[in-house]
Amino acid sequence: MTPLLWTLIAIQIAMGVFDTFYHHEFTERLAWRPSQRYELRLHGVRNMLYALLFLLLGWLEVHGIFAIAIIAVLVIEVVVTLMDFVEEDLSRKLPPSERINHTLLALNYGAILVLLLPVLTGWAVRPTGIALAYAGWLSIVAAASAAGAALCGVRDLAAAARLGRMTSVHAGSLVDRVPARQTVLVTGATGFIGSRLVAGLVASGHQVIALIRNPAKAELLPQPITLITSLDQLPAEARIDAIVNLAGEPIGNGLWTETKRRKILASRINMTGDVVRLIARLDRKPSVLVNGSAIGWYGLWQDQVLTESAKSHACFSHELCEAWERAARLAGDYGVRVACLRIGLVIGTDGGFITRMLTPFEFGLGGPLGSGKQWMSWIERDDLVRLIAHVIARAELSGPINATAPIPVTNTRFTEELGRRLHRPAIFRVPAVLLRVVGGDFADELLLGGQRVLPNKALSNGFVFRHETLRSAFEAIL
Repeated sequence: MTPLLWTLIAIQIAMGVFDTFYHHEFTERLAWRPSQRYELRLHGVRNMLYALLFLLLGWLEVHGIFAIAIIAVLVIEVVVTLMDFVEEDLSRKLPPSERINHTLLALNYGAILVLLLPVLTGWAVRPTGIALAYAGWLSIVAAASAAGAALCGVRDLAAAARLGRMTSVHAGSLVDRVPARQTVLVTGATGFIGSRLVAGLVASGHQVIALIRNPAKAELLPQPITLITSLDQLPAEARIDAIVNLAGEPIGNGLWTETKRRKILASRINMTGDVVRLIARLDRKPSVLVNGSAIGWYGLWQDQVLTESAKSHACFSHELCEAWERAARLAGDYGVRVACLRIGLVIGTDGGFITRMLTPFEFGLGGPLGSGKQWMSWIERDDLVRLIAHVIARAELSGPINATAPIPVTNTRFTEELGRRLHRPAIFRVPAVLLRVVGGDFADELLLGGQRVLPNKALSNGFVFRHETLRSAFEAIL
């Protein structure tokens, strides 16, 4: 084993650690995505093979049939890696950084094999035997790498088993309130909420027109649907019974710089304007526009209970939501019923804010934000999809509608319940001053502020939540 070979192996380990923790755990969050169960199994098997190789090559020199066995393990590892590449390409769209990292891993691994195979071949022709080959600190690093790879393998295999125990409600049952055979236009169709809504509509036999910006993501949507990249592609004679407008730049994926604020605002106003212009030129108008909004419309009220009749406090969240709702209300000039869903914190493992909490909580590093007294008005994703269907079906529902579960909780209660469900402590409080220094208004409005919102309109109109309590929601999704 030459110094160059050990150097390449060390580089491989470093890139593998980066890929595992940055991509698999923190950005892609594979351990909580049911669609990635098979990929996690492949990762688990491969990590166990790596652990075996690191331990053997770092401490032993093996000859004869044992060397041949190591060559066989290398061949199996290559096969597993190729299967993993195919599975990743079919089941999810890799971000550019992960694709680049995988390319570098493949190139470096190729160089390792070029140098390692001649060594193993030389060992294979010797009489069968095993000799200790302690290489000082290199052997120590190899043992540590073997332990790390084994732990990651156990983690991946355990996560795959957990995903196998997680169940999902049949999507078609979520939209059974929608009248038979409707044509529904959905913007934001590939998003966390929109994708589930589209799945429900398709499963129930409705015709879906999905406005998409990223064709690669559209491949993950169920069929059959009609895909468009611009509303201008729809002719005036197109039949559309309902429009659900959910498109917009995410507000929680970065600090609110002036550029970010402009993008957040423009994405919603421009798209909603395009929707209203489409309605204006359609020969047959849709019956309803269900438009996105958020409980941020109310601003920050501390403990006060907020229903649809509550007033607002000025802040960026209010300005954003008010501009979005005002743009949507223009559709009413064409006889279209307009309902603006003031959506709370949406809970689900496929996306949304909670996915950023699962990994630290799973490793016992979760806890309240600031004082923990701020209110969190939440809604489980399937309940939100059911509420959208309810609004489409009920002609008497219009104007602002709070899309939150009936029982909001404080941040402390939320973190305690999440920790209880994951069987982990929730004691690592994040100081408010640190969040404000790092996040500014973003932290004040989204993390440390809060709204205690009640869904009065939905409840009085007969909508029944499947998950009124946070415990019920967590039991359903986790």
